[in-house]
Amino acid sequence: MKIFTLGEGSYSVDATKKFIPFNPETDSAKDRPASLFIHVNPFLVQTDTDLILLDTGLGYKDTRDELFIHQHIRNAGFDPDEVSLVIMSHLHFDHSGGLVVERGGKLVPSFPKAHHVIQKQEWEKGLSGSSSSYHKEIFEALQGNIELTLVEGSGEFKPGIRYEHSGGHAPFHMVIWIESEGDKCFFGGDELPEPEQLIRKFIAKYDYDGRKAMQLREEYGKIAAAEGWTCLFYHAKSLCVGKVTYSDDHFIVTPA
Repeated sequence: MKIFTLGEGSYSVDATKKFIPFNPETDSAKDRPASLFIHVNPFLVQTDTDLILLDTGLGYKDTRDELFIHQHIRNAGFDPDEVSLVIMSHLHFDHSGGLVVERGGKLVPSFPKAHHVIQKQEWEKGLSGSSSSYHKEIFEALQGNIELTLVEGSGEFKPGIRYEHSGGHAPFHMVIWIESEGDKCFFGGDELPEPEQLIRKFIAKYDYDGRKAMQLREEYGKIAAAEGWTCLFYHAKSLCVGKVTYSDDHFIVTPA
């Protein structure tokens, strides 16, 4: 198994939920009042059978009108059309924007040859347009234009790939477990978005069920430590791929 971090940089997010690029070397947080600062890191996982994309980032483009995530995949040594599976933890915009790309004035799938895997009720939530965290036009553009499997609850998508309905950060959020040739990685999406959230316990206001999300972080961290899972941290500032150890009621995360 090979893991590639497709880092899209840092952003500030205010009450309007607009993501504005933020460069800590040139920008000042004081100029972004009442903002949350996040880092965005989709992941590419190569197994013996698949090239898997875990969440798709914001869908922003570079100066050549190319998706950052497409360029990052090329930088990793692959063509975007080689992605065989796109598995979504949930469909909030900072995770799903890269599912589509604007071409000729319309949105089209960014990975038209890939099989997409999404929780059924999360898909329905995205299409409903009932929350500003979801951009309905993304999912409308995908309908009928991609191979899509809508899963429910927890289960095994195919040998070596498991999903688990978690429901802490969003009601129909899921986490993903991947095993291949003796290697194991865990993608917690926004249930375990950064290593710091293992080290300090807190209830986050941005979670659907903050207490449940906090409990899940600890549960997943303990499993990762006991069973040797490599953890992928979508919102990490620097340590995006790590190994977890747990002793004396404390977690330690080190680079994998």
